[in-house]
Amino acid sequence: TEIYTLSLHDALPILMEAGWVRCLGLKVLVKCMVVGLALGMVARAQETQQIPEVRSTVVVVGTPAPLTEEESPRSTETLEVQQYPLAFTDLNDLMRDDPSVDLEQRGGGGVQADLSIWGSSYEQTLVLLNGWRVNDAETSHFNLDLPVPMGMVGSVNVLHGAGSTLYGSDAVSGVVDFETAKPKAGATLKMREEGGSFRQDDQAAVASWGSKKLSEVVGGERDFSDGFMVDRGYRSEEGSSETRVTSVLGDSDVLVGGSDRSFGANQFYGPYNSWERTKEWFAGINQQVDRKTEVVLAYRRHSDLFVLLANDPAFYKNQYDDDSWQGEVRRSDDLPWKGAAMYSGVEVNTDEIDSTNLGDHGRNRGAGYVDFELTGKRWGTVSGGMREEIFSGGISVATPSGAMSYWVAKRVKLRASVERGFRLPTYVDLYYSDPSTIGNPGLKPESVWNVDGGADWYWSRSLTLTATVFHSDQTDAIDYVRADASVPWQAENLNGVKFTGVDVGADWRPVAGQEFRVGLTTLEGAQSALDGLQSEYVFNYPVQNAVAEWVGRWGSGWMIRQRLRVVNRVDRGVSPVWDASVVYDRGRVQPYVQMTNLSNTGYQEIVGVQ
Repeated sequence: TEIYTLSLHDALPILMEAGWVRCLGLKVLVKCMVVGLALGMVARAQETQQIPEVRSTVVVVGTPAPLTEEESPRSTETLEVQQYPLAFTDLNDLMRDDPSVDLEQRGGGGVQADLSIWGSSYEQTLVLLNGWRVNDAETSHFNLDLPVPMGMVGSVNVLHGAGSTLYGSDAVSGVVDFETAKPKAGATLKMREEGGSFRQDDQAAVASWGSKKLSEVVGGERDFSDGFMVDRGYRSEEGSSETRVTSVLGDSDVLVGGSDRSFGANQFYGPYNSWERTKEWFAGINQQVDRKTEVVLAYRRHSDLFVLLANDPAFYKNQYDDDSWQGEVRRSDDLPWKGAAMYSGVEVNTDEIDSTNLGDHGRNRGAGYVDFELTGKRWGTVSGGMREEIFSGGISVATPSGAMSYWVAKRVKLRASVERGFRLPTYVDLYYSDPSTIGNPGLKPESVWNVDGGADWYWSRSLTLTATVFHSDQTDAIDYVRADASVPWQAENLNGVKFTGVDVGADWRPVAGQEFRVGLTTLEGAQSALDGLQSEYVFNYPVQNAVAEWVGRWGSGWMIRQRLRVVNRVDRGVSPVWDASVVYDRGRVQPYVQMTNLSNTGYQEIVGVQ
């Protein structure tokens, strides 16, 4: 084989003359990828960076202890936030890289983006922050009201499928854990200012300092916009501080933060120009007691002020304040067999709400769990566990799980898992009432059996192929249904809700700095459970969700990102959305451009919300 090198100075005129650098129209999505690969190969001789292997990515959800991707017996995805921090508008934008995840976003700036996995409803996914629960007890619409700016988040770890054995309520279809980034040694200050369409104005700053035994990170962000249509303006603000200390007591991680979001909710909850404001306060600590034991404590307070008619606040207004406390003791013990370990824990959770509409309510629950893991480098991993959770009044639920992976060849791994998940109704599900929605205090907790199996093929250091088949069978699924548009939505339990789907993907990194990712999730649901009724949430799933993305990065500091998402929702047709970013990330000043929906597609991720 003969290797030829060509300087960028000589290559660009040739490529331009050939017509490959005409960034006009939708053809740019393919042509810029070809240019990127060509330039990446041209510059390869000048690169010393090693191509990162997908299989070495660390997975921190679905198992009690972190595993590499090749060791994990579950279907997971890890999205690196700090790898290309200026290429994404926000964390919701980044999460759309995973076609297994469906984000139903109502407004900009991180306002009310409902999250679901593998066809579930948005309430059936558990959201964590460094392992602390942040799911909202009032309504799951606020599960993504994170009290930290994007600049402090290091990665987003996604578990596809039920996870209630380790994580408890709400992990019916999956778990999303936002992990904050650990600062490097020394001091760093990053400040960001951006302006955009619809009078958007965004500022952010993150300051960090780190040493071997002590580090501190302080960050804040605010985002303003008039909105893309009338009464859709928003103001989102969040700020936090995280301190990590290593002492004679062990490792300590203390995080405190808060957020304040006000936004026009025009058409969010029906044909009303509503207005809403939410606030959040959060404090949590992870304290290592010894090498095997860790104590976790956290407190979350969330408030919600809702006005049905922005031009007539006195017509209908609600004020909610809910408080959540959580405490957990986690322990790990090595077993006599090589690669075997046992993980156990006990938890206590308390939720309270004070509402002008819902009234005053509270509930307690406690749980204990145990999980066994056996990992062999040559053959695979086997895990199994059981959780028992007891609610106020003595009601309990058991959630077993089992998973395994097996290497059938040097580069081919088979995996399978089965697990039960459950979810308690939110306070809105139980008690809320307004002209368009009626709660149901008689709702039962919902549960699911989730089964999945798949294969991971590590073709080479630069190419990975994955495929997963999954099925979920839900009991007492909670949804809002109605006979027709003339009556309000009513919260009900549904039985016979089943989903079956296939999830496939490929990750190709041909040369350093170049990455191509494609993924497709197809899904089929049993709508017979509705018995002729209309569904507001459960059957709002995408029949197909496809993502094709290219990220090209060069030693000169330039990076280009192109992504095409194509979503086909039930009864709403196909929506192609093209996003792109151009970033220069060298030096003290780093300019960037982020462009969303360049295809100018009109679509509804939530029924009735354009």
